[in-house]
Amino acid sequence: MVLGSCSSLQFGATVAMQLFPAIGSWGTTTLRLALACVILLLVLRPRFWGWTKTQWTSVIWFGLALGGMNGFFYSAIDKIPLGVAVALEFTGPLVLSAIMSRARRDLIFVGAAALGMVLLGVESSFGAASFDPLGVAFALIAGGFWAFYIIFSARTGQLVPGGGGLAVAMGIGALVVLIPGAPGVAETAVRPELWLLVLGTALLSSVVPYSLELAALRRIPTPVFSILLSLEPVVAAVIGWFMLDQTFGWLRAAAFGLVIVASAGITRSQARPRPESFDEEKPVSRHRGGETA
Repeated sequence: MVLGSCSSLQFGATVAMQLFPAIGSWGTTTLRLALACVILLLVLRPRFWGWTKTQWTSVIWFGLALGGMNGFFYSAIDKIPLGVAVALEFTGPLVLSAIMSRARRDLIFVGAAALGMVLLGVESSFGAASFDPLGVAFALIAGGFWAFYIIFSARTGQLVPGGGGLAVAMGIGALVVLIPGAPGVAETAVRPELWLLVLGTALLSSVVPYSLELAALRRIPTPVFSILLSLEPVVAAVIGWFMLDQTFGWLRAAAFGLVIVASAGITRSQARPRPESFDEEKPVSRHRGGETA
């Protein structure tokens, strides 16, 4: 189920890329989040009118992070290969995990991820592939928003019961990216042939992964879930190769491997029992589909 969630996310990204020439990455982000919001509101029916100010504040910040994360990620994959964008985006959660950890050994895993980024830079500078610097910047910014997403998704999950917080946050995220996405939204309104692609993007990138992740978290321990999720850069690279003809060589494969080792290593480190005398926060989750950690 976890690999199914990762695959659905990346297949959704390839579908979204078919919309970029017509409505742009920001228009695609706006429509994806708005439609996913509507679907989840209809399914979950959250009673948001009874939420407290504290709950609303958390959901609003969650929505801001959600909008920025998705908008900049789509902008990144419009310029650089899918697998590279996912690997770069992973740096945000990895740095957050290292900051929240008290174990010095986690710095080794951050170093491994940094070495992976260096290998990608070497490939871009001296290899056959040359990555658009703006695309790289967008992916790193998306990673920063992903780190904020992790913080506020966990907080929202504690404050708001069920999946209602995610549903409303998606609507807020759509509003956040509406200004740059407005031209694309207007274009879609007069081009019905794009509607099916928009629906497919919303389902594959939001609704299906969210459902699969919740089902997986009920069946397997959270540490195992997070380690499996660390394979996402490989899934993205394979789907990019299969669907988009985005080939890669040994240097990029080594970079992906270092990111996976770093992500799995930090997850395993945080999952180890700690002395009860320390009042530590629970390990952060790096999944993007829902609030449950």
